Amino acid sequence: MTLYTRFAAHLDAALDALVAAGDLPADLTRANITVEPPRDVTHGDLATNAAMVLAKPAGANPRALAEKIAAALQGLDEVASVSVAGPGFINLFLTDDTWRAELSAIRDAGDDYGRSKRGAGTTVNIEYVSANPTGPMHMGHCRGAVVGDALAALLEFSGHKVIREYYVNDAGGQVDVLARSVHLRYREALGATVEIPEGLYPGDYLIPVGQALAAEFGDTYADAPESEWLVLFRTKAVAAMLVLIKDDLALLGIHHDLFSSEAELQAAGKPEAAEHDLRARGLIYDGLLEAPKGQELEDWEPVVLPLFRSTQFGDDQDRPIKKSNGQWTYFGADLAYHYQKAQSADALIDIWGADHAGTVKRIVAAVAALTGGKTRFDVKLVQMVRLMRNGEPIKMSKRAGNFVTLADVVREVGKDVVRFTMLTRKSDAQMDFDFAKVVEASKDNPVFYVNYAHARVASLHRRAAEAGIVCDGVDLSQLDTEDLALVKLAAQFPRIVDTAAAAREPHRIAFYLYDLAASLHALWNVGNDRPDRRFLLPDNPEMTCARLFLADALAQIIRNGLSIMGVEAAQEMK
Repeated sequence: MTLYTRFAAHLDAALDALVAAGDLPADLTRANITVEPPRDVTHGDLATNAAMVLAKPAGANPRALAEKIAAALQGLDEVASVSVAGPGFINLFLTDDTWRAELSAIRDAGDDYGRSKRGAGTTVNIEYVSANPTGPMHMGHCRGAVVGDALAALLEFSGHKVIREYYVNDAGGQVDVLARSVHLRYREALGATVEIPEGLYPGDYLIPVGQALAAEFGDTYADAPESEWLVLFRTKAVAAMLVLIKDDLALLGIHHDLFSSEAELQAAGKPEAAEHDLRARGLIYDGLLEAPKGQELEDWEPVVLPLFRSTQFGDDQDRPIKKSNGQWTYFGADLAYHYQKAQSADALIDIWGADHAGTVKRIVAAVAALTGGKTRFDVKLVQMVRLMRNGEPIKMSKRAGNFVTLADVVREVGKDVVRFTMLTRKSDAQMDFDFAKVVEASKDNPVFYVNYAHARVASLHRRAAEAGIVCDGVDLSQLDTEDLALVKLAAQFPRIVDTAAAAREPHRIAFYLYDLAASLHALWNVGNDRPDRRFLLPDNPEMTCARLFLADALAQIIRNGLSIMGVEAAQEMK
């Protein structure tokens, strides 16, 4: 039990006592009650809105209720003082020994500090990346890949069982284009001179695929009609592209548990099953599809199609699940895919590019319908990343074959730099990735700044050993108010993990680590002007050992946070 959950339990006990005394009704919900740090640290160490939340439904005066709650909390050994502010906020100052005890708890828990069982018994399916299997990964895929993988780790850290899934879009026209592109490379490998026409994939990454096919089949399909080789070449090409994609993702430390094929989904009749289920519930009907609103199309003819009643869920029109030729629409195929995922998970998360924002409402509505509202479903939108070099944008064009691959970027700046950088902004905010900035040794570069804090702690031990300082025991009473201020920030880590997991926002971990690193650097720098504030005091081994203990705890939390982000903590900075 962390400090914040412990005080939430203390608060519950105080409220239970008020219920028993008849001062509060027994049936009040406490769902919106919080125990958190006050915005202004001068107000206290912890604050709760309990009186503000409960007063109205209880028919009580919020300040009077707050006074009763405060009186109960004042009796706790861990509490130094309690005050009521404004209309009923309750602020608590904790004793210094409480913070020293939390510091020991951080060191004792080690890699597990901040880990919780909040998600125990809940399985979450996270589908991310899911790039079309038509080439290697490029930087357009990178941000969603990192966000999805970090979110998976975050949810696991908070006790959830996680399924990492990649949806292979191998049923659309783009894989036929891939097969035709590979056939040209196959003929090229056999000695033919070929030109890549507009509309096919020109990238050199297809040359080895064509060579492999030439080695396997010889000239069997060199002059054969498309009908004889299209399906075969499509299957072979997709398999080869998935090998490339998996290798690229591995460079980022990303490994999926499951690769689901759209083609196999459709072959198994999953879309028909989803349609049958929704029809039985009256949520799909055959109706006229009207022309898109705001557009005048001269050749548009209303056509009867199976439509999902998405207007019942806030959409502006009902959406077709099939095209006029009988093929499934993207939406129809997505319905079946999410229906399948929901069979093995309690919650679903999709990581999508921001260009899919317009389809979020309807797929969320469809999943709610398919699962009877029992399955939580979140779609996290990820904005594209603009690649820069020294402030100048780098142009990318996948079709022209001159795009910047994910592998190129990782090899230039390193996996950890890429992963950390992708989490330094909220996923739906625009991001610039400047090759020069992300490796810059400055406070403005969070990747460097957080790792520098960890490396500084590692350097303390090397320097302490050189000074002959050995810490057989530690007296934490040596730590004063300035030292304990860092413990107060460190103790927020489990709470940050919980709130980040609940919000599905792994970037909160990066933000927190930056703040923690900044506080450590600030305390370190005080020692430049005040020698008594230094971490290493050769003439005062007791204080040195206490501050080493503090520094180790902070480094532990940095490691734990970086581990969630998939980043290795640096032992020294080059």
